[in-house]
Amino acid sequence: MAEIISLREAVERFVHDGDKVALEGFTHLIPTAASHELIRQGKKDLTLVRMTPDLVYDLLIGAGCAKRLVFSWGGNPGVGSLHRLRDAVEKDWPHALEIEEHSHADLANSYVAGASGLPFAVLRAYAGSDLPKVNPLIKTVTCPFTGEVLAAVPSVRPDVTVIHAQKADRKGNVLLWGILGVQKEAALAAKRCIVTVEEIVDDLNAPMNACVLPTWALTAVCHVPGGAHPSYAHGYYERDNRFYQAWDPIARDRETFTAWIDEYIRGTEDFAAFQAKLSSQQHAEAK
Repeated sequence: MAEIISLREAVERFVHDGDKVALEGFTHLIPTAASHELIRQGKKDLTLVRMTPDLVYDLLIGAGCAKRLVFSWGGNPGVGSLHRLRDAVEKDWPHALEIEEHSHADLANSYVAGASGLPFAVLRAYAGSDLPKVNPLIKTVTCPFTGEVLAAVPSVRPDVTVIHAQKADRKGNVLLWGILGVQKEAALAAKRCIVTVEEIVDDLNAPMNACVLPTWALTAVCHVPGGAHPSYAHGYYERDNRFYQAWDPIARDRETFTAWIDEYIRGTEDFAAFQAKLSSQQHAEAK
């Protein structure tokens, strides 16, 4: 059963150094606040899993939290490269980063296999692809019924999955709607799952075909309004495109990046304090 606790307590209790951690969310509902809290608490040696590493993993990699990245695409959406990711891979800064690259279909199916309690996923994929040449975990199996040769990849079973959602009720049931990625599968595949939410309500009033994660499948629910910023939360706020653009020059330079996280993340008490400081800075620049 999910406990309703602060994000600080959830990360302190349920994320340990050396864990395999998945922060999932597609286009919206990206768990930015949770990535900040991992940095504040100095979590290290993490294996980070995410289908589309973007700013949240650029932050974690640049802050020295990650030792390995399992992914299927990486970039600053609509802008360009993740400079902290590139610096870690190309120049070992702040330290060397191991990478394990998959296709989208592969990693999505790996989450499904993990959620199903299976050791690996099987899919039709990789014909003509060079990824199996650089990822020895992508193997082939022969169907015992048809003789067809298929791709096989290990299931993804995180120690901790972290997602952001719109609502939770007071029992810890969680409601998501809008564009979904693999949040449900990532949550069910994990040993522990932390969910940050925009609001906690008495009744979810879930519409037909919405995604409801039951309290018994979750570990902790944390009330963090705005916790997906700069991505959007459907029904609550829009994507902050200016932030994605502003991130590029911040992340390009090691000293600028380090100064930014020291001021805005390590130098703030929580995500609400970060939001207030960022808003104050943006208003000052607009004058």
